[in-house]
Amino acid sequence: MTGKTLTRMDLSEAIYREVGLSRNDASQLVETVLDHMSDALVRGEQVKISSFGTFSVREKAARIGRNPKTGEEVPINPRRVLTFRPSHLMKDRVAAGNKR
Repeated sequence: MTGKTLTRMDLSEAIYREVGLSRNDASQLVETVLDHMSDALVRGEQVKISSFGTFSVREKAARIGRNPKTGEEVPINPRRVLTFRPSHLMKDRVAAGNKR
Protein backbone atom coordinates (compact mmCIF):
# COMPACT_ATOMS: atom_id res chain seq x y z
CA MET A 1 0.00 0.00 0.00
CA THR A 2 1.44 3.35 -1.03
CA GLY A 3 -0.30 5.53 1.57
CA LYS A 4 -1.07 8.20 -1.06
CA THR A 5 -4.24 10.23 -0.66
CA LEU A 6 -6.37 11.26 -3.63
CA THR A 7 -7.05 15.00 -3.29
CA ARG A 8 -9.30 17.54 -4.98
CA MET A 9 -6.27 18.74 -6.91
CA ASP A 10 -5.61 15.20 -8.16
CA LEU A 11 -9.21 14.92 -9.36
CA SER A 12 -9.13 18.26 -11.15
CA GLU A 13 -5.77 17.40 -12.73
CA ALA A 14 -7.21 14.10 -14.03
CA ILE A 15 -10.18 15.96 -15.52
CA TYR A 16 -7.81 18.48 -17.09
CA ARG A 17 -5.75 15.69 -18.73
CA GLU A 18 -8.57 13.35 -19.75
CA VAL A 19 -11.40 15.73 -20.67
CA GLY A 20 -9.41 18.71 -21.88
CA LEU A 21 -11.02 21.40 -19.74
CA SER A 22 -8.79 24.19 -18.52
CA ARG A 23 -7.26 23.69 -15.08
CA ASN A 24 -9.55 26.38 -13.64
CA ASP A 25 -12.66 24.83 -15.22
CA ALA A 26 -11.66 21.34 -14.04
CA SER A 27 -11.10 22.63 -10.51
CA GLN A 28 -14.44 24.45 -10.55
CA LEU A 29 -16.18 21.29 -11.81
CA VAL A 30 -14.79 19.24 -8.90
CA GLU A 31 -15.85 21.91 -6.40
CA THR A 32 -19.35 22.11 -7.89
CA VAL A 33 -19.85 18.34 -7.77
CA LEU A 34 -18.64 18.14 -4.16
CA ASP A 35 -20.86 21.10 -3.19
CA HIS A 36 -23.94 19.43 -4.72
CA MET A 37 -23.14 16.18 -2.92
CA SER A 38 -22.60 17.96 0.41
CA ASP A 39 -25.79 19.99 0.08
CA ALA A 40 -27.85 16.87 -0.66
CA LEU A 41 -26.39 15.07 2.36
CA VAL A 42 -27.09 18.05 4.63
CA ARG A 43 -30.73 17.89 3.48
CA GLY A 44 -30.78 14.20 4.46
CA GLU A 45 -30.86 12.87 0.89
CA GLN A 46 -28.87 9.90 -0.36
CA VAL A 47 -26.12 10.40 -2.93
CA LYS A 48 -25.90 7.36 -5.18
CA ILE A 49 -23.09 7.10 -7.74
CA SER A 50 -23.62 4.17 -10.08
CA SER A 51 -20.85 1.53 -9.95
CA PHE A 52 -19.24 3.36 -7.02
CA GLY A 53 -21.53 3.45 -3.99
CA THR A 54 -24.07 5.32 -1.89
CA PHE A 55 -23.48 8.06 0.67
CA SER A 56 -26.21 8.62 3.24
CA VAL A 57 -26.81 10.30 6.58
CA ARG A 58 -27.93 8.20 9.52
CA GLU A 59 -29.45 9.39 12.77
CA LYS A 60 -27.87 7.85 15.86
CA ALA A 61 -29.87 7.89 19.08
CA ALA A 62 -28.62 9.08 22.45
CA ARG A 63 -27.02 6.36 24.53
CA ILE A 64 -24.87 5.77 27.54
CA GLY A 65 -21.21 5.11 26.83
CA ARG A 66 -18.39 4.15 29.15
CA ASN A 67 -15.00 5.80 29.60
CA PRO A 68 -12.63 2.86 28.98
CA LYS A 69 -9.97 4.29 31.29
CA THR A 70 -12.12 4.97 34.36
CA GLY A 71 -15.21 2.86 33.67
CA GLU A 72 -17.37 5.92 34.33
CA GLU A 73 -20.67 6.10 32.42
CA VAL A 74 -20.89 9.04 30.04
CA PRO A 75 -23.97 10.19 28.09
CA ILE A 76 -23.47 10.32 24.30
CA ASN A 77 -25.73 12.85 22.59
CA PRO A 78 -27.84 11.99 19.52
CA ARG A 79 -26.08 12.85 16.29
CA ARG A 80 -26.08 12.50 12.52
CA VAL A 81 -23.31 10.46 10.92
CA LEU A 82 -22.25 10.04 7.32
CA THR A 83 -22.12 6.49 5.98
CA PHE A 84 -20.83 5.06 2.72
CA ARG A 85 -21.92 1.76 1.24
CA PRO A 86 -19.78 0.68 -1.71
CA SER A 87 -21.40 -0.95 -4.74
CA HIS A 88 -20.73 -4.61 -5.50
CA LEU A 89 -18.64 -3.53 -8.49
CA MET A 90 -16.47 -1.34 -6.26
CA LYS A 91 -16.09 -4.13 -3.69
CA ASP A 92 -15.04 -6.56 -6.42
CA ARG A 93 -12.58 -4.07 -7.90
CA VAL A 94 -10.96 -3.39 -4.54
CA ALA A 95 -10.79 -7.12 -3.75
CA ALA A 96 -9.16 -7.79 -7.15
CA GLY A 97 -6.54 -5.14 -6.33
CA ASN A 98 -5.58 -7.11 -3.23
CA LYS A 99 -4.66 -10.15 -5.35
CA ARG A 100 -1.79 -8.46 -7.20
